[in-house]
Amino acid sequence: MTEDPTAAGDQPAVKLDTSVPQTARIWNYWLGGKDNFAVDRQVGDEIRQAFPKIVENARASRAFLVRAVEYLTGEVGIRQFLDVGTGLPTANNTHEVAQRLAPQSRIVYVDNDPLVLVHARALLTSSPEGATDYVDSDARNHAGVLREARRTLDFSRPVALIMSGLLGHITDDDEALALVRHYLDALPSGSYLTVLDGTRSEKHTEAERIWNESAQPPYLLRSPEQMARFFDGLELVEPGLVSAPRWRPAPSLSGPPEELDVYCGVGRKP
Repeated sequence: MTEDPTAAGDQPAVKLDTSVPQTARIWNYWLGGKDNFAVDRQVGDEIRQAFPKIVENARASRAFLVRAVEYLTGEVGIRQFLDVGTGLPTANNTHEVAQRLAPQSRIVYVDNDPLVLVHARALLTSSPEGATDYVDSDARNHAGVLREARRTLDFSRPVALIMSGLLGHITDDDEALALVRHYLDALPSGSYLTVLDGTRSEKHTEAERIWNESAQPPYLLRSPEQMARFFDGLELVEPGLVSAPRWRPAPSLSGPPEELDVYCGVGRKP
């Protein structure tokens, strides 16, 4: 993350640094994508060796996002999404899921990874009835992000704020909590917060160390109890804060899905 973000329209030609592993590209590698480099694959393999379930975590994270957007669009009736820390576009991006159910949906993505920007310009398109925009910014620049997002979103109507895999990169607890509040304070009653992040466990400790010694930006694993604080003052949607595979999964004769060290939740602003 940079410290002096600006809107995408103000940016010169994108410059990629392929010498330092980056979050979006490592996750792309774990998800089977091709938008990554040798340094990303090397660190991704080291982390996977220390914590083999990380690939399942990545896939479960993406699957949760799809289910959450389907719920918010199809059951709640949300038509506006602010996806902060979007990562590299892949199958079933937020706008694709939302506009498949409600073509008039409007989506704003926020990220500041140069490769994400390259793909956003080409792939994050929209249905004719709706709108999709991209803000090239550090999520911590909440004032700038919200200012740019208002060009596409109507903040007098409910908005779904998505922070998937983002808050672990805000390694100071107070700063992370304040960031969530800044965004939510700008949104009206009836808006929703969706959060997903890896959670701390003994199995995850070595993977966290490798990540923070090798990749950028750093990542802090929090306990589910710590993550629950992001939903203070909100009405948690059932089943609450749970392991990602267990958030409203499809019915299965084999019973509930396996629990993984990645937790998520969806909360409504009263």
